[in-house]
Amino acid sequence: MLFGTKERHVKRILIVEDEPLVAFDNETMVSNAGYTVVATVDSVREALAILEREVGRAGGEEAGTPERGIDLILSDITLTGRRSGIDLAAEATARGIPVLFATANPPEDGGGNALGVLCKPYNEGRLKAALKAVEELIAGKGKVKAPNGVILYNRPLAA
Repeated sequence: MLFGTKERHVKRILIVEDEPLVAFDNETMVSNAGYTVVATVDSVREALAILEREVGRAGGEEAGTPERGIDLILSDITLTGRRSGIDLAAEATARGIPVLFATANPPEDGGGNALGVLCKPYNEGRLKAALKAVEELIAGKGKVKAPNGVILYNRPLAA
């Protein structure tokens, strides 16, 4: 289809950010980019509770019911509580949910299981570019060129 919209691999995003203004900005920018914000939480504990509620429902769109599930987690690394975004990424990817970090201090080791890092500070254009690049990784488009301000690890998703 010439003017049709292509199928998105990421539709529903869980935002994990402990700074309220950044969390609000992320919600607004993610929504403006055409994604659905599943929830915005400030700790790994809360994020895992959302995962428990939503996992198993991905792709589970039934006739007459809204789509459920989480396609991507956008998470800071330093969060409220004792656990970090790196801990969350390990648990999320074990469930088949990819993670994009948004942080001012990218981990030297590649952040464990994350697909990449969106470096703070960023604007709406940079966030959209990062989400597009992550969608290409998820779609299996091979090595994806990282947009400005984004580090991509170009690794396959855990099965």
